[in-house]
Amino acid sequence: MKILQLIQKSQLRGAEMFACQLSNELMKSGNQVKVVALFDGEAKLPFPEVLNLGANQKKRLFDFYGFKALSNIINEFDPDIVQANAGDTLKYASLSKRLFGWRQPLVFRNANKMGDFIDSTPKKIFNQFLVNKCDGVASVSELCRQDFVNTFKFKESRTRNLPIGTSITTDNFSWPDDLKEYCSDGPILVNIASLVPEKNHLGLISLFEKVQVKWSSAKLLIVGDGKLRQSVLNQVESLGLQDSVKLLGYRNDAAAILQCADLFVLPSKIEGLPGVILEAFMMKTPVIANNVGGISEVVRDGDTGMLVDANSADKFVAACLAVLENKILSNQLTTSAFNLVKKEYDNRVIAERFVSFYKEIISQEEKK
Repeated sequence: MKILQLIQKSQLRGAEMFACQLSNELMKSGNQVKVVALFDGEAKLPFPEVLNLGANQKKRLFDFYGFKALSNIINEFDPDIVQANAGDTLKYASLSKRLFGWRQPLVFRNANKMGDFIDSTPKKIFNQFLVNKCDGVASVSELCRQDFVNTFKFKESRTRNLPIGTSITTDNFSWPDDLKEYCSDGPILVNIASLVPEKNHLGLISLFEKVQVKWSSAKLLIVGDGKLRQSVLNQVESLGLQDSVKLLGYRNDAAAILQCADLFVLPSKIEGLPGVILEAFMMKTPVIANNVGGISEVVRDGDTGMLVDANSADKFVAACLAVLENKILSNQLTTSAFNLVKKEYDNRVIAERFVSFYKEIISQEEKK
């Protein structure tokens, strides 16, 4: 099978990382895969070659050059299926298909509860217009799948709950050189997420301040970047936490940081099913997360992690302290989480499920 994977850009974000990990597994099983990025990006993704479409992000609603360029790549590569992976990829794929009529089935990789983002009638109409060109939808969680079907009245038979997976590894890491001294005492809390409103970093800083009341030596590492970086820095400074909180930007060694940390914390307001949770499971780092989106499908409270109702700041802090202060509890959580991810979220298994779904969509399109 020939598969074209469309991503936003070369960046160390969950959607792009998983698209590349999935593509590697698809290639190992004999499929041909081409990964195409819409926009320029500087990150080194885990895939041999990422083709840059050269699209114009500032004109993405009317980027006829980009729509045409995508059509040319599809016509030249002639894939059996095209998968759009979050961000602006659905916009480009849907509009390119409408304008230039390429015939290949289009699968959308739905990574969030889209209903949470559609807060106006114009947004609903426009997104419905894009979705109408999709032939299948692979949702990151069952909750996101149901939300997509309800929001867009999409045929259930053309949707699947296909979660993010992770690569099984037994690597043992140490702190990166630039963090060894800083992290020599702790405990160390880590958050890995883009600095955007739905990830709730301003709330995270307030939560961490309360953790420090109990554990003054605690430190917080934030891996990621985004439009709220300055706002987060301002809050860190206003609370006098400059010595205890580090914003690290995007890192190629996030796995090492995650494994070495004492806690992974994710107090998001909106989520799908973030792959970084599964990576934390694999690295045997305990997870504290808000119960939003599809997170509860993997973080089972008191079993594979600690799950907190959104907007329950005091309970989130209490969960962090409970795990930090109880090594037996921490070990129980990480053992259960590791067993879960190894059994059900191995990328090799997830890739097989994607291939099965692709074949179903292709077969349905051939019967039209």
